[in-house]
Amino acid sequence: QVQLVESGGGLVQAGGSLRLSCAVSENIFSLNAAGWYRQAPGKQRELVAGITAIISGGGTNYADSVKGRFTISRDIAKKTVYLQMNNLKPEDTGVYYCNAIKNLQPYWGQGTQVTVSS
Repeated sequence: QVQLVESGGGLVQAGGSLRLSCAVSENIFSLNAAGWYRQAPGKQRELVAGITAIISGGGTNYADSVKGRFTISRDIAKKTVYLQMNNLKPEDTGVYYCNAIKNLQPYWGQGTQVTVSS
């Protein structure tokens, strides 16, 4: 079973930056895909950024609302998936969850809170 542990959330002013980390319990090249989702209060969980080509680091995709501001990446040696978030906006506020898919089975982390003040 894949275990995911997120870190890096916090409170930041609009225009600021945060980097989220997702520590994976096993070699990430064994994953089919990985990604970051977020859930704002009263809203459904939505995909923010995903990566499907784990070994090459390619195959990335982003929600329209974060394109040009967020970047997903991975460090195979550290078994970690990152989400660099720049120029944060109040509407980016929410709980951010790391997601991984292995053998078509999805796994989730516990989430990390990101709050962006105006």
